[in-house]
Amino acid sequence: MARRGAGTPLLLRLSLLLLLGPSGTQQSRAELDCASVAVDTPVVPMGSAITASCTIHRERCRGLEDGQPHISWLLDSEPMAGRQRRGVGGTEVSELSVPQLNRPQAKLWCCVEWNGTKQRVGMAEIRAGYPPGKPSNLSCLLDLGDYGLTCRWQQGADGHLPTNVMLKCATSRSPAVTGCTPQNGRSQCTVPRRLLQLYRPMELWVTATNALGTAESERLRIDPMDVAKLDPPTLQSIHSVPPQTDCITLTWAMAPRNAHMELCCELRYRAAEDPSWDVVTGIPGHAGTVQHCKFLFGMLYHFQMRCRRDSARGYWSEWSVGRNYTTHEKAPEGKLDAWWSTQPAAGRMEVQLRWKAPRRQEANGHVLGYRVTLGSRRRGKEPQTVCNTTDTQCHFTVPERTGRVYLSAYNAAGESSATEVVLLERKGEPLAGLRAVPGGERSLWVRWEAAPVPPVAYVLEWQQVSSEPRHCSACWQLELNGTTTATLIQDSIEPFQQYNISVYPLYKDAVGTPAHVAAYSKQKAPSHAPKLHLKSIGKSQAELSWEPVAVELQNGFITHYTVFWANSTAEVSSAVVNSSLSSFTIQGLKPSTLYKVHIMASTAGGSTNGTSLTLVTTVLDDIEIQFLFLTLVLVFVLLIILLICFQKNGRVKQQFWPSVPDPANSSLGTWVPAEQEPLQAPGVKEPGLATISTVTVLDKAAGKQAPTWGKEPPAEPPAPPQPYMQQHGPGMLQAKVGPGAEPVQYVQVVGGSSRGPQRVAPCLYLRSSSTQPLLSDPSPESYENLWFRGAAQSCARGSLEEPLLDFPLLRGLLVSGAEELHDFQPC
Repeated sequence: MARRGAGTPLLLRLSLLLLLGPSGTQQSRAELDCASVAVDTPVVPMGSAITASCTIHRERCRGLEDGQPHISWLLDSEPMAGRQRRGVGGTEVSELSVPQLNRPQAKLWCCVEWNGTKQRVGMAEIRAGYPPGKPSNLSCLLDLGDYGLTCRWQQGADGHLPTNVMLKCATSRSPAVTGCTPQNGRSQCTVPRRLLQLYRPMELWVTATNALGTAESERLRIDPMDVAKLDPPTLQSIHSVPPQTDCITLTWAMAPRNAHMELCCELRYRAAEDPSWDVVTGIPGHAGTVQHCKFLFGMLYHFQMRCRRDSARGYWSEWSVGRNYTTHEKAPEGKLDAWWSTQPAAGRMEVQLRWKAPRRQEANGHVLGYRVTLGSRRRGKEPQTVCNTTDTQCHFTVPERTGRVYLSAYNAAGESSATEVVLLERKGEPLAGLRAVPGGERSLWVRWEAAPVPPVAYVLEWQQVSSEPRHCSACWQLELNGTTTATLIQDSIEPFQQYNISVYPLYKDAVGTPAHVAAYSKQKAPSHAPKLHLKSIGKSQAELSWEPVAVELQNGFITHYTVFWANSTAEVSSAVVNSSLSSFTIQGLKPSTLYKVHIMASTAGGSTNGTSLTLVTTVLDDIEIQFLFLTLVLVFVLLIILLICFQKNGRVKQQFWPSVPDPANSSLGTWVPAEQEPLQAPGVKEPGLATISTVTVLDKAAGKQAPTWGKEPPAEPPAPPQPYMQQHGPGMLQAKVGPGAEPVQYVQVVGGSSRGPQRVAPCLYLRSSSTQPLLSDPSPESYENLWFRGAAQSCARGSLEEPLLDFPLLRGLLVSGAEELHDFQPC
């Protein structure tokens, strides 16, 4: 606790030292209460070595009285090792040597260990840099308003040290003085009027000083008035003199502050369309007027003027406020370049005439219009005018054998002499080897091979290709050199647009057949790709078609198309298609599969993808579908034919569908026995329905009596409503199925005796075609084994005219699947 309390004043003192301690830039040695840091020099050249020492006075540092303190160093935040020794008077001294200092500014800290931590007890600031660079390009300007001399210069190399910059001035009669000091690091300052001597030479220079040295600029020896910035003159009037010439007269007035000086002035002018100026030099300032010629007629010009001292030294004034003037007009001059095309029209000739507007130096003003006549102007006779227009083209008709027309231009001052246009016929072979290449984004070089017969001139014609027809009347030029084989087209050429170029050779008596070529001045990727359409599709192929991209959107020559297709498993395939085609068939597709297809259009400048088309292949091809359809139709037709045949042919019908009467329509079906008693058959299970194949009537055994089933039947059963069974021949029974129906043989009775007719009691035996017996005992015994009540009663009576079977029951058997009932045999 005592040690902690003793250290508190030390911490307070160290804090005060950090806040109030003197910097090392002004002093080479820092005096502190308990520590002091000394360096050999606070400013050193960049890369030089430095030495420093730190002295600790233990008796002045509370808490460090006992023991030997350990001294360490920090260069900014970098630890440095020094050599510690005991000094005079019980002090501790540490010496540090830094071999190179490669930073513009650094702080060197002296530290001691106290309570296990490093405490900073002293500091010295060190700077490193270079001597100042030499200033250059000193120039000065005298302002006649306040007569202050403003000088500007370019700073030398940065020395990384604080630098003092001053502008010095001196005259032959006075020593050098500081003219001005720049503020805020600027590279200019103004020398006041009191330090200047006008009309006398003086020297000016710039000095730059830092801790490592001083640098001076080259000395500027000037008369302040030679560098005076004069006020510009004022233009007063401009007019043409004399009339009908190309000369103008211009007057001006000097600024009041420049009136006592000998000045030299310059005049500049330019037409409104010209980018550059024409300059007239050597104009005396005091003259106040000047005349100049070689101006174009009817042209708008812009004029400006400036002046400076006549000694040809110093600075020009600013250009005066501009003034515009339009020269007077004159009738147009020169011949017009014309081009034509003709075609017959109902006994006359239709002419399309085009021409170039006259050049500025020939127009002599604003052209008001053009006139086309059938003859030249003669005294007292005006030729017939066929066209009068302000455009540079004209359509008109003339007599069929007209060989020439005359073209002239006119303005407010008059009309030009007529240009004779000879309407030559076209003949000859076209030029060979015509080609066009880009000359820039807005120009095309056109080249061709020399003609076998040298022409007088060439005419080049070009038109922009577009979906909508258009015509450019100015898109042509005349090449007067008949020996040339190349020319540059610059008018009305736009990048990414296609142009058709035609070259006509002109001969003395004819116009040659033109040669044609298409070209782009610059190409890029198409703006749009074609839209795909599905033309047809099968199970393994799909036919696609597309419309060509509009020529305005192609942006270049289409070199090829690329068709891409991919299925759901991302299997991508592609094919390159010639640019002249507009359809493509994809082969090798999988049946019943979804595909996504898109097309890419390519030019020399890039490619563009189109929208995606989704398609699904079919299961069968069209031919397979047609074959299947024809097969089904053929089968259906055959079935119809067979049905018709079966309906018309009774034998065939009987063979496949035998006529089996319906027992429900038989008279037996309406017969009701006199007495219905339930048939008791104990111990016998009712058999299922079975198919009856044979019914046999067996003769009753001799001496055997028919059993009694239930009650005795009545003596006389009720008569049936109509005969339902007839006997035809021995042992043959037939029954009628319905009214008017043919009798059908149901049973046949086989038996009888040679002793004469006997009454045989027939019994029924039903033979089933199934494996399940119809009766419990299928042996051909007496009728008592049959479960047909009517048959039992018939056998008991021994009469064939009695009901033989319970036909409703037999009908049920037949309906349930009986095939046939025959062989009625006696028991």
